[in-house]
Amino acid sequence: QVQLVESGGGLVQTGGSLKLSCAASGRTISSYAMGWFRQAPGKEREFVAGITWSGGSTYYSDSVKGRFFVSRDNAKNTVYLQMNSLKLEDTAVYYCAARFGSDSLRRVWEYEYAFWGQGTQVTVSS
Repeated sequence: QVQLVESGGGLVQTGGSLKLSCAASGRTISSYAMGWFRQAPGKEREFVAGITWSGGSTYYSDSVKGRFFVSRDNAKNTVYLQMNSLKLEDTAVYYCAARFGSDSLRRVWEYEYAFWGQGTQVTVSS
């Protein structure tokens, strides 16, 4: 079992930046692909960013590409999401997720991830 805890959310103005962290415990995540998802009020949870087990490949939804950057530090058992140029529509609860596997496939669907954090709120205001 992998336990995931997100942190770093908060209130930020449009154009600002936030860095989310996802700390894992229970197992080392070095053999896990990691993903970030978000859920805005009244909407379904959607994929935001993903990173392969080694960190060698990252991928993003079109809505955040060029503004958000995912990274990982396997030595610290932590994954990060750097969010820049934040927009009002980025307001959501952000979740990190883990999937065991050392392939290089892109994993963008919720069902592909077995472990989830409790989420952290990001609110972007004007």
